Amino acid sequence: MVEEVSRKTSITGKSFPIATICKVWNVPRSSVYAARKERADFSEVRRRGPPPALPDDELTVQIRSVVTGSEFHGEGYRKVWARLRYRGIFTSKDRVRKLMRQAGLSAPHFKGPARRKVHDGRITTDRPDEMWGTDATSCLTREGQATIFLAVDHCTSECIGIHAARHGTRFEALEPLRQGIREHFGIYEKNAALGLSLRHDHGSQYTSHDFQSELKFLGIQTSPSFVAEPECNGVSERFVRTLKEQLLWLKTFETIEELRLALIDFKHRYNHGWLVQKHGHITPRQARERLTTTAAQAA
Repeated sequence: MVEEVSRKTSITGKSFPIATICKVWNVPRSSVYAARKERADFSEVRRRGPPPALPDDELTVQIRSVVTGSEFHGEGYRKVWARLRYRGIFTSKDRVRKLMRQAGLSAPHFKGPARRKVHDGRITTDRPDEMWGTDATSCLTREGQATIFLAVDHCTSECIGIHAARHGTRFEALEPLRQGIREHFGIYEKNAALGLSLRHDHGSQYTSHDFQSELKFLGIQTSPSFVAEPECNGVSERFVRTLKEQLLWLKTFETIEELRLALIDFKHRYNHGWLVQKHGHITPRQARERLTTTAAQAA
C-alpha cells in the first residue's frame, strides 16, 4: 500500500504531492519515505558536495604509507589523520576511520566489561613541571627479570626519566627523578625542585623512608594516589602501556644493560615523535616548548 501511495496519480494522469495523497489515504509520510529508502540502491548513491581532492583508493594508499612508515605501532585513526595533515593531506577523521576499517588497517579492539568509574578528579596540569608521575613495570631478559622505573610529566605526557635495574630497590626508583631534575631544573641540590609534586602509588619503594626523604631534600611535595584507584596515577599507567606496546612486547633483550640503553633510546623517540591528542596532535617536547613560551610571554 505504501508503495502505491508513493506513485499514486489521479484518473486524469495528473500527479499530486505526497503530503496530499498521504492525507487522503491516512498514511504517514514517514512510511512512504522509509519504503523509498529501503528500495534505494545504496551502491549508486554518491556522496554530497564536491569530490574530494584524493579519491578513496589514493587516500588509502597514503594511509597505508603513514601506518607502515611510522616508528610506532598500533596508532589509531586520529593519529593517522594528524600525520596526514603533516603531509599536507587534509580530510575528515571519519573518512580516515572508514577507509582504515575497509583496508583492515585498524587495530583490533576488544570491549571489556563495564567498570565503575571511581575517580572523577583531574590529574593533568596546565603547565609543565607542576606534577610528575612515577611508576614501575618489569621486563624479562636473558639475564633474568629486570625492573623498569619511569617518570612522566602530567601536563605534556613527556617521559622525564627512565631506568632499568636488576633489583627494584628504593634507590633505583629515584633514578628517573634524578634524570628529570638535572634536565629540567639544571641542578641537583637541596630545594632544587620547589613547586613540583610527585604522584606515585603505594609501592614499597615509593613509601620507603629513603625515597620520601629524597623528595623532601629536593623540595618535591609527595602526592600518593588513592588506594585501589590506579586512575589517580593514570598518566604514568598510560605511558607504561605505550612502552609495552611499542618496545617491551616487540623485542627481546640479552642483558639488562641492553634493555636500559633501549629505554633511553625509546625515551628520545617518544618525546620527539609520539603525538599527544590533548595538545592538538603534537609531540610531548613540542607541547613543552609551546607552553613554556606561552608562560614566558605572559610573564
